Amino acid sequence: MLQIEGGAPVDVFAPAAQKDMDKAEKKGLIEPGSRKDFTANAVVLVIPAKSKKLIKSFSDLPSGEIKKIAIGNPRTVPAGRYAEEIFRYCRVYDAIKGKLIFAENVRQALDYVGREEVDAGVIYLSDARIKATDVKVAAVAPSGSHKPVIYPISVIKGTKHPDLSKEFIAVVTSEEGQAILRKYGFGTVTGK
Repeated sequence: MLQIEGGAPVDVFAPAAQKDMDKAEKKGLIEPGSRKDFTANAVVLVIPAKSKKLIKSFSDLPSGEIKKIAIGNPRTVPAGRYAEEIFRYCRVYDAIKGKLIFAENVRQALDYVGREEVDAGVIYLSDARIKATDVKVAAVAPSGSHKPVIYPISVIKGTKHPDLSKEFIAVVTSEEGQAILRKYGFGTVTGK
């Protein structure tokens, strides 16, 4: 969002968290009436594909054999904020906070797990599918353990391409666009 505030030539904004869109909307950065929820995702606990460690749930993370857990930096990465919510819900946060390795984004956390640099990581299901040969999903976050991962999309106020921006959003929210998103591990927004 800082790039948008700084005048980056952006036409459409689609963050991984409602909080980020809320901030953009509050600052008047998006075109009024253009905001829509377009897809959903699940948060998962992943481990290296070749791992022999017995990790089957978030509750297993305090185990002494788990030394490092990669998550996105909660200050800047929505997936990191979801991870913290899950850890607190599962009552493991205090026991594991010293094991957390903060990544700059979800893909970096995924890479840490895939290269076996950490014992586990918390990422989105859609990202886990990208490296299915390098990581395996150990657990899906328990229902109600974090805010729903619903992706909003909107046109940036003052875009030089308002018609194309609206057309792009129409394609993303169309049945064809939704089918493509589902193919890559994203979910459907309730009521869509």
